[in-house]
Amino acid sequence: MIFKRKKSKEQEAPVEPTETDASATESKGGPYDIKDVEDTNEYLDFGSILIKPVSGLKVRMDVEESNKRVIAVSLEIAESRVQLMAFSSSKSESLWPGIRDKIKSDITAQNGEIFKRDGEHGEELLAKVPQQLPDGRAGHVALRFVGIDGPRWFLRAVIGGNAISNEEAAATVDGILREVVINRGDKPLPPAELLPLSVPSNAQTRPVQEEAQPEIKRPERGPEITQIG
Repeated sequence: MIFKRKKSKEQEAPVEPTETDASATESKGGPYDIKDVEDTNEYLDFGSILIKPVSGLKVRMDVEESNKRVIAVSLEIAESRVQLMAFSSSKSESLWPGIRDKIKSDITAQNGEIFKRDGEHGEELLAKVPQQLPDGRAGHVALRFVGIDGPRWFLRAVIGGNAISNEEAAATVDGILREVVINRGDKPLPPAELLPLSVPSNAQTRPVQEEAQPEIKRPERGPEITQIG
């Protein structure tokens, strides 16, 4: 879903979030750079993003409709959703402040509500975005935006579903996020360039357990939670 632009205000209090210790601003692990991971054989390798399989995980690759480019890896587990997008960045400057401001302005333009909170990786955003329900009534969708800086790369995660309000589901999603590995590659790239993604060759051959094989869907049109750039 691409946000359509309406109007609202930024606020400080959270909306329907899972309770999180505001002092927990330091990461408890990853995401990791590929150079810091000795063995990635068990991972699902999407090129620039590698995912560690867990039981019940479903994976989809999202495609930008205008040019058919694969732009994101979306995960679904425990009635929660996570969309991951990886970008190149400079050694000295974070992309998150600019992306964060763009998210705020987009949601504000929709008459949505936007909130700030401290999370594992620094400042996060919680959003309450107007959305028409299947029965035609006006409703909203709650989303959590996380930005993570690595060595010359930036990872953006958009979290929705059960993980917004359920503490156990949120812990599951955060655990998966900590195990993500980013392969930026050595090619010179300008800041904010989307890192390339591809279908993993081991998608059906390297499950964690036989009964816990992740479900992999080939690239398809997927939700574009927010438009960047």
